[in-house]
Amino acid sequence: MKKQFALLFLLICIIILSACNPEQKSTSGEENWKPEKAIEIVAPAGAGGGWDTTARTVAKVFSEEGIIDQDIGVVNKEGGGGAIAWTYIHNLEGSNHNIFISSPPLIFVPLNGQTELTYENFTPLVNLVADYAAFAVRADAKWDNLNELFEDMKKDPTSITVVGASSPGSMDHMQFVKIAKEAGVDVTKIKYVSNQEGSPLTDLLNGSVDVYSTGVAETVEQVKAGKIKVLGVTSPERLEGDVLSTFPTAAEQGIDATFINWRGFFGPPNMDKSAIQYYEKKFKELCESESFSKIRSQYGWTEMFMGHEEYKQFLAEQTEELKELMEELGLSQ
Repeated sequence: MKKQFALLFLLICIIILSACNPEQKSTSGEENWKPEKAIEIVAPAGAGGGWDTTARTVAKVFSEEGIIDQDIGVVNKEGGGGAIAWTYIHNLEGSNHNIFISSPPLIFVPLNGQTELTYENFTPLVNLVADYAAFAVRADAKWDNLNELFEDMKKDPTSITVVGASSPGSMDHMQFVKIAKEAGVDVTKIKYVSNQEGSPLTDLLNGSVDVYSTGVAETVEQVKAGKIKVLGVTSPERLEGDVLSTFPTAAEQGIDATFINWRGFFGPPNMDKSAIQYYEKKFKELCESESFSKIRSQYGWTEMFMGHEEYKQFLAEQTEELKELMEELGLSQ
């Protein structure tokens, strides 16, 4: 009897100790982290751009569909091509409640020496969508397709000016360079103008530049108004939509190159593994929702979901590819 009582007492002690052990993790495979306060999504630019739009639509769907119960706020931290926001997030090491949206500038900006922070200094969570570039000219321009434009650029690259909203060595510049290089243009001589403060579109319409390198969504309304025409886009296939479907791809014009403006979410360094799993699950649910499907169609985005591990591998491959291109231009530090 005493022996049975001793065994029972020992069993009770083990149960109590197990319940009180704060380090014990669930082995059921389910995440054991949930947000305990509001989640902050940082857009590393001002209102109205691709980062801001994606962050706000994501926050809206998360809340309206009840995918995440906690409040979600979007904060704009612009400057340095994204570096101001990245520094802010990096200083929140270990936080599970602060995340940010990013895209290829997270690779470009470190490569051109504007920041020491790379994607490896953060926690890649998920990639969500792919966006693509568009190369537009005025409606009365003499070029009707990319091949006509690039033929003139091959003869004299400096005679044609390309404008974009990003700095040299970043998004709008490099997306144009990648396609032009495949077409045979001497990309080291391309005349690129950065207009980060004003309106690159205004520069195009008033005749001070010849070509506008931008995202496809930024061209739709002006094409509808008959003010510009899109010579080509960087998607592998034609995009869907009344206007977007009329834009020819570079590939169908015989230029074997694409440029993906991937767009995904990151957290500070050293996030909890269970928090990573939580965000993977919630973003996957958002990606599969009808509400977000309509938003993708509205902006011409393509679904490109990648979880944590796949995203890390993709980012490593992108870094190697883009580093080679920037070294050719003498822009890599």
